[in-house]
Amino acid sequence: MRARLALACSGQSYELREIVLRDKPAELLAASPKATVPVLVLADGRVIDESLEIMRWALQQSDLAQWLGTGQMPDDMRALVALNDSAFKRALDRYKYPGRYPQESGADAAGFAMAQRDLGASWLAQLEPRLAQGWLFGKAASLADMAILPFVRQFAHTDAAWFAAQPWPRLQAWLAAFEASALYTGVMGKHPVWRS
Repeated sequence: MRARLALACSGQSYELREIVLRDKPAELLAASPKATVPVLVLADGRVIDESLEIMRWALQQSDLAQWLGTGQMPDDMRALVALNDSAFKRALDRYKYPGRYPQESGADAAGFAMAQRDLGASWLAQLEPRLAQGWLFGKAASLADMAILPFVRQFAHTDAAWFAAQPWPRLQAWLAAFEASALYTGVMGKHPVWRS
């Protein structure tokens, strides 16, 4: 989602190839041996197969919404996104899909999931005061917001009632504004699965 957000916001034209990961096409495997999504194949043949790198590339082409501000991702943004993409993403995956980690969860998958939810919640509680002006780095959306919001959305929708009951009014308003935005609805449309 975050790669699509940046591509849309930058106005870059691209061909979207929606795939099913359990039925990976040969073209995906040839482009990126990692066989994960997203993968962006540039006109010159270069391949970018990390969503954050795709975001950076797109915004370097055209940063219409000024997500980078100065033209480069500042160190404080980079650090915040790195924390999100490591500790929070790890907890999110284990909270959302505890059955995928039997070696970690043992016999108590439900207890394991709740412990991971608590780890994720501690990260979200740290974001709450940062949103005093509406966004993580002030009064306007930044690359950090758009890199982190898709994961916060996944976390929130894992147990929406629990998330809504948390004392995070700024965080909840931030997520609601994102989900109500034209940018979000524009990239969330369903697409037919691409066939070779």
